[in-house]
Order: sequence, then structure tokens, then C-alpha cells
Amino acid sequence: MGCKTSVPCNATKKSERLLRAALLIQRWYRATMARIEMRRRYCLNIFQSIEYADEQAQLQLSNFFTFMMDQFSQPDADSKGPSDLEMTESNFSLAEFERRIDVPDSYYGPRLKFPLTVADANALLDAFKKEELLHARYVLQLLHETRRVLKEMPNITYLSTSYSKEITVCGDLHGKLDDLLMIFYKNGLPSEKNPYVFNGDFVDRGDNSMEILIILFAFLLIYPNDLHLNRGNHEDYIMNVRYGFTREVLRKYRVHGKVILYLLEDVFSWLPLATVVDSKVLILHGGISDTTDLDFLNLFERSKVKSLMRPPRSVLDMRLQVKEKGPSSSTPSKHRAHQGASERRRDQSSSGAVGPHEEDSSRDPTQKEWQQTLDILWSDPRNQRGCIPNKLRGGGCYFGPDITAKLFERYNLKMLIRSHECKQDGYEIGHGGKVITIFSASNYYEDGSNRGAYIKLNPDLIPRFIQYQVSRNTCRQNLQERINTVEGAALKALREKIYANKTELMEAFMSKDLTGAGKLSVSDWAEAMESVLQLELPWRTLRAQLARLSADGRIEYTSCFYDLEIEKPVEEQVQPSLVETLCKYRKDLEMIFNFIDKDQSGLISLEEFHHTWRLFCAHMGVETDDEAIIKLANTIDYNKDGYIDFSEFLGAFHVVHRLDKGK
Repeated sequence: MGCKTSVPCNATKKSERLLRAALLIQRWYRATMARIEMRRRYCLNIFQSIEYADEQAQLQLSNFFTFMMDQFSQPDADSKGPSDLEMTESNFSLAEFERRIDVPDSYYGPRLKFPLTVADANALLDAFKKEELLHARYVLQLLHETRRVLKEMPNITYLSTSYSKEITVCGDLHGKLDDLLMIFYKNGLPSEKNPYVFNGDFVDRGDNSMEILIILFAFLLIYPNDLHLNRGNHEDYIMNVRYGFTREVLRKYRVHGKVILYLLEDVFSWLPLATVVDSKVLILHGGISDTTDLDFLNLFERSKVKSLMRPPRSVLDMRLQVKEKGPSSSTPSKHRAHQGASERRRDQSSSGAVGPHEEDSSRDPTQKEWQQTLDILWSDPRNQRGCIPNKLRGGGCYFGPDITAKLFERYNLKMLIRSHECKQDGYEIGHGGKVITIFSASNYYEDGSNRGAYIKLNPDLIPRFIQYQVSRNTCRQNLQERINTVEGAALKALREKIYANKTELMEAFMSKDLTGAGKLSVSDWAEAMESVLQLELPWRTLRAQLARLSADGRIEYTSCFYDLEIEKPVEEQVQPSLVETLCKYRKDLEMIFNFIDKDQSGLISLEEFHHTWRLFCAHMGVETDDEAIIKLANTIDYNKDGYIDFSEFLGAFHVVHRLDKGK
């Protein structure tokens, strides 16, 4: 009898052991996935904070950049001949492109005939998959026809699901052709039965912005009622100089590149600002503000807003008056309160404003036109109530759920679909399901950093999300390896930022280190990091990755700069502050030198280098004298004609990890 009872007893013990083992494995798995998720989130946070800081710098330096553009890159008698100027005019015919630009027999790419057909679009897709280039004549013809079609479209496009049953909404692509091809593969090509809305930011950052534009514009010409394009904040010719699209066009089209860019500037300004589906769903690129007026946005001449980096004269004049007079003490407090966040945003956004430029004042947008456009292209949602300046980006606002609710009540809306922000899963739902962010560029910051997604919107207006991730490289890595890759790239970018602000950080550290011990508490260290870098990062969490902890639990703050140096050694006589300035503003200086380099040879004269550097230092408030600039110039290798390869020069001031240099 004892034997009979021992069998179930042993079985019970065995099942209990198996259950405990399963629970341990489950607990280990959940803890591991939680750690991976935490790492993934803070990496995305690092990338995003640095990206927004760069955008803020772009806005703050817009007066200097636009001054440089006026001086060095706008059309004039020397840089652009009469025939080139004519080719950007609206009344220029397709036949004249054929007459003026020959396509050689050696060209084996697509040969387009207008009006375009689906066969032409398929030929473009096949060619771009093979990394072929469309000839400049066809590019110019395509842009010319695209502008003609866009000029006939309203500022806000109104669509209905009753015809197609479903509408596909895509977010930022940022030059990532593989993501567009993936969307078409999974969802089908645009057609009368398969309409699309692409919600801005087609260009910049990626390598194939031109190909994406060509494909989208081709389908727009074929299906003007079924493919819809909203303008994003990167459909802006000044943004394009900083973030890569201008460089891409000039690299791919050396002969006609500038004419293509001048025509694109006009095309971008004619892109619609928003789309409304079934009178219930508002689709726009960035967001809204407490002053967003859809009726007004639907009526003004949108093409006047060529670039949001160039505020209208009315905004500049107001800014100058504020600086000269200061806040009026006689202004009633109620009136100042009524002005609210809108005035603060306006001041903030125009803080980098340019001086009066050479454009026709009749074509200058009004203050309201510029501000309304800025808000819908640059703003981001937040969970906090109200509307406050978007201090991370430097333009637009953060809008809360109450702002969303007020706009919905005023216009009887149900949902806002926007893009503008990279999301780990390709999408995010906020404001109680009323605001959806959709982002279609997978691996945006680094391979494995995020998925892409698009939305299928049916007549019930219930969004269905389709996710994907282009995985040419990541498919060979396991999850842990992918996270390690993303984390390494994020921390590398952050360390570059830290090194470029070394002097200011050391001053902040030393001001808190009253004993001169070279150590700070974790809270003091984190406070100093944020006060200088202003990235709103979880510094306590990142501490282990960025600095060493002493035996007494305090941070050795000089360890933040260990193992970091610039790419190439610099002569000792060059001021350290000058080197740091070059590290800090390397991207900005590359942009400025690109303005000067009219023939895109990659070379500028020594005289141009001196002049530009002096202007830049004066604008940024960097204290340098001519002798220091001469010493810096003497460290540069320039050719026998006295020209500098500025890409090679700036490359020397790229911050690297000392351990990576030998790899």
C-alpha cells in the first residue's frame, strides 16, 4: 500500500519542481526583457534629444545661415545663367526641357513620356531597386509637372472612405527608400482602389530622398485624386542644406543640381498643409497649438511660406522692438496673460531670425500665416495640459489633451493623425486615443532602433496598424546583439556631445566641487550635466555608462572625458577653445562651407575660410583673434593654389573613442 502512495507523491514532487523551474525561467525572461526594453527606451531617448537639440541649433542659427545663403548660394548672374533661370519658371514648357537638355545614348535608365502611365512608375521602381539614376531632364520635367498639379490643389485636402473603403496613411520616410518599397510590397501600389496619404518629411537624413520624391511625384501625376502629400518641416530648402538632401541632389546631379534644387524649393512650398478624412480625421505633419485655425489655414496662399527658417519681416520687426524697448510696464497683466503661450512661442521661434532679405515684400507671409504654419509642422503632443513653447526643438509648441479637445469640439473632429516623431514601435497613441503618431522610417537612428508602421483607415475610422522593419543587417543578429549595436551608437553620439561641451561642463562641475576633490555626488553631477547640455535625459540611469564611481560612491567627473579625443591631433599652439568650438559646430560649419563652395568641388580658398570663420565666431560670441585663426589655418593641408578641402579639415575635429581608433 505504501508503494502505491509513493508513486503519486513522487509525481507531485516532480511536477512541483517543474513548475518552480518554469516560474524561475519565466521570471528570468521577464527581467531580461525588462532590462532590454529599458535600454532600448533610453537609447531612443538619447537619439531623440540630440536630434531635437540639433534642430534647435538650426533655428537659432537661421539668421546666420540665411545670411550665408543670400551671400553665396542664391541665384545671381555669376552662379546661374539665363537658361537655368528660365528652367525654374512656371511658364516653361516640357518640350523646352527636351530641346535644352540632351539624353545621351549611353543612358540606360527609364525614359519618361508625359503624361505618365503606371508603366512609367513601375520602370522607376525597378530602376531604383537596381540603384540606377533618373536622368536630369526627366527629373526637371517631373518637378515641373508636379508643381503644375500641386498649384491646383487646396491647402487642406478633403477625402472620403466611401469610394475606396480604406485609406493608407504613412509617416516620415526621411530618404529611406527601402521602407517605401516595403510599404508598397506589403500594401500594394497607389491606385484608385488603394489611396495613400504621405504625411511629410520625405527627405533628409537618408541616402535616397531624391528617389522617394520621384516615385511619390510620379504616382501623384498618375493618380492626383488618390495619392496625397502633406508638407513636413523638412520640406524646407534651408533645412535641406543642414540635413543632407541638398548635398544628395548636388552629388547625384552635378550639372543640373542647382536648377533641380531651385525648382524643388517652389514645389515644396506648394505641398498641401493637411488632409481631412470623412470630415472627422485631421492628418497633418506636426501638431496643433492653442491658436490653430483650420479655416484660416485653408485660405491663405501657402506658397509664400518658402521656409519657416526665414520669419517674415513683421515677426522680425516685433522681435527688434521687444529687444529695444523691453517689456512695457504699462501693459495690463490681463492682456499679457491673454497673449499666453502663443506670444512666447513666437518670440522663441524667431529668436534666430534673419535680417530683411532681398525677396519681394509682397510675397512675404504675414505673421499669422507664418506662425500657423510653424505650429502645424513643428509641434508635438504631451500629456500635460496647456500649450507651451517646444523648447527641445526650438519651434512650435507642446500641446496637451485639453488643446486637442478644444480643436475637436470647434471642428467636430474625432481623431488627429500626425508624424514628426520617431516611435519605437512605429506608432504611438495618446490623448485618450485622440492623437496618433505614425512614423514609417524603420531603423531611423541605427539598425534595430525602431520599427516603421503605417495606418489603414476604414469607413468606421478605426485605425489598423501594420508594422515592419527592413532588416538587411539586423536579421543576422539576435535581440541582445541588436540592442548592443543601438546602445553603442547612442552612447557614442552622446559622448561626442559631452566632449564638444567639455569646457562648460568642467566649469559646471568645479562650481559644485567646493573642496576641489574632483568628485561630485550623483545628484550634483546629473544637475551639472543637464544644466549645460539641456537634453532632458535620465542622467542617473546613464551614469554607469558615462563616468566612474569612486570608492566613496561619488562620481569622478573628469572621467566623463576619458578615452575621448578628436580624430587627428592638432598643433599645440592652437587654442583649446577653438578646437572645442570646431567640434561643437562641425555640422554647422560644414553647412556654411557648402554655401561658399558654389562649384561643389569640396574646396574653398584660404581667404574665404578666414572671412567665414571670423563671421561665425562673431555671431556665436566665440572670443578668437586673427592670430588664433591664422594658427588654425596653418595646421590645415591646402593645395598649391591655396584651397582647403573643408570636408577633410572638419573631419579632423570629429570626436572618437580612443579605443575605436585602432579598429
